[in-house]
Amino acid sequence: MQTKLSTHMSILDELNLSNATFVEETNIAQIWRVVQSNGEAAALKIYHNESMRDDAFGFAFLKLCDGQASAKVIYVAEKVGLTEWLEGPSLGNMVRAGQDKEASFKLVEVANKLHAVQINVPDRFPDLHSLFGTLHKLQFASDVPKREAQLLSCARELSKELLETQQNICALHGDLHHDNIRLGTRGYCAFDARGVVGEKTFELANAFRNPKGAQRIVFDPERIRYLAQIWSERFAVDRRRLLQWAAAKCALSIAWRSKGMFESDGEIELLALLLGAAEQA
Repeated sequence: MQTKLSTHMSILDELNLSNATFVEETNIAQIWRVVQSNGEAAALKIYHNESMRDDAFGFAFLKLCDGQASAKVIYVAEKVGLTEWLEGPSLGNMVRAGQDKEASFKLVEVANKLHAVQINVPDRFPDLHSLFGTLHKLQFASDVPKREAQLLSCARELSKELLETQQNICALHGDLHHDNIRLGTRGYCAFDARGVVGEKTFELANAFRNPKGAQRIVFDPERIRYLAQIWSERFAVDRRRLLQWAAAKCALSIAWRSKGMFESDGEIELLALLLGAAEQA
């Protein structure tokens, strides 16, 4: 990792950071644990391109939350983001360790704290209509099984209905799930926000698909019903609508992975479970 570190020495010097430890590399960025001049640890995210593009809205959302159940933003530039370091564990770790119910309560607690902050929605924030564009344009390969095409088509139409009937519109984290919430010195905090504007109910939609590495739990119909019940009650949203948004988000994630042309995807059966739960709610 020394080669990677050497290419970023100017950033470390500019921000007066030291003791850089490589954490991970994603499709769009490198993440480092660094130490600030005051001795406190921080998370340094360095983007591969010259601009972080849509991630800028996520940093803007976190900044507006000002540390309320969220990682504090220390510095943001075109291709660099520096936030408070959250030592962990994550709620995803908790689920993978067999504590799914405890994690589910912690997650909705964080969601409520985020939404207790009075945020004036910035005009520049993208909305859910723009987010779902990929799903609405999705094409199907000629050999796709009829059932799978029907499931995605159903979810696509459902997403359109939800978008046209949005209620309680507000600023959203936009990617709130178990592995984007970690324990810090101030309790559990969210990070890696997307920053969008839309219906409050959507905030918990992606969490039904998570965490990664716990497929047996995530694909359990009883778990889906349980989460819908406690999250709708504690987040004060409609249970059926929450499940509908969860199905729509699942289909959107499939569309993103398909890159315009659907052939197959491992979450088709989860989509079927979410659509079925929504119909029965």
